[in-house]
Amino acid sequence: MKVLVTGGTGYIGSHTCVELIEAGHTPIVLDNLYNSSAEALHRVAQITGQEVPFYEGDVRDEALLRQIFDAHRDIGCVIHFAGLKAVGESVQKPLDYYENNLSSTMALCRVMGQYGVKKIIFSSSATVYSADNEIPYREDSRIGGCTSPYGWSKFMCEQILRDIANADPQWSVVLLRYFNPVGAHPSGLIGEDPRGIPNNLMPFISQTAIGKREVLSIFGNDYPTPDGTGVRDYIHVVDLARGHVAAVDYLTAHTGEAVFNLGTGTPCSVLEMVHAFEKANGVTVPYIFAPRRSGDLPAYYADPAKSCETLGWKAELNVIDMCRDTWHWQSKNPNGYDA
Repeated sequence: MKVLVTGGTGYIGSHTCVELIEAGHTPIVLDNLYNSSAEALHRVAQITGQEVPFYEGDVRDEALLRQIFDAHRDIGCVIHFAGLKAVGESVQKPLDYYENNLSSTMALCRVMGQYGVKKIIFSSSATVYSADNEIPYREDSRIGGCTSPYGWSKFMCEQILRDIANADPQWSVVLLRYFNPVGAHPSGLIGEDPRGIPNNLMPFISQTAIGKREVLSIFGNDYPTPDGTGVRDYIHVVDLARGHVAAVDYLTAHTGEAVFNLGTGTPCSVLEMVHAFEKANGVTVPYIFAPRRSGDLPAYYADPAKSCETLGWKAELNVIDMCRDTWHWQSKNPNGYDA
């Protein structure tokens, strides 16, 4: 199947392109390269032996979307990754997040409908869950009460897609709620390459270990958790990408709207991840404690049972795999794709 992948040069998007190709699908990528590099797709071709058609542009550009659907009349579904994604930045720039993330989703669905392509997988987030839920989070846990504009933008996009599916029974919508993607492809050819100061933990750990950063700042050591640092559900990006392939298979046989958690179900604190990285790679990661960040929660992790039962998917890679593959990527690409 041909699959349009918006945001396909990004961290999760590029890994998903690899897994789609290895599963026999053909990805077509649309990305504006705001926080990514086209080099990622050249690396995808090195891994898979298959070039990926690439269109540079914004998902909000409906004329460009029509050009893509005209050129590829046999697109079977869309995986929608494209969007702004930093929790902290969203608190500072809420209008940017609402305008970009909502407008892109609406423009994409409008053009998809015009071309009769009514199957979409949406890159959502565990941040849509209410902070007052018991953990682990299940797909039927309460949503809303989000702690950041980023989370609210994902919540609103989910509702838009849910309403589309309710209005037209031909639509098939899968909402994938991610937890904390980390790691890299085991080849070391593709990985997480943030622009500027990383917003996520793992690239900050690896950049500190390699000497690009002097010290890792751990935001908050007074949370009500076993070691005082935030607890998350870290999932290897390759496992996450394979979850999207499972969702593509699900779309071919189902209509309506479905929600799935993509996580391991195994909680891990920030300090535990730092120490695991040191152990896995024989390196030292100097760190300091810093004040809590606005929008961060003390702890959350997934109950992935539904994904296992319905999609036939479960995470296979562990924290040591995550740390080893991150370091392999960082060591081979100390300056990311710019190298």
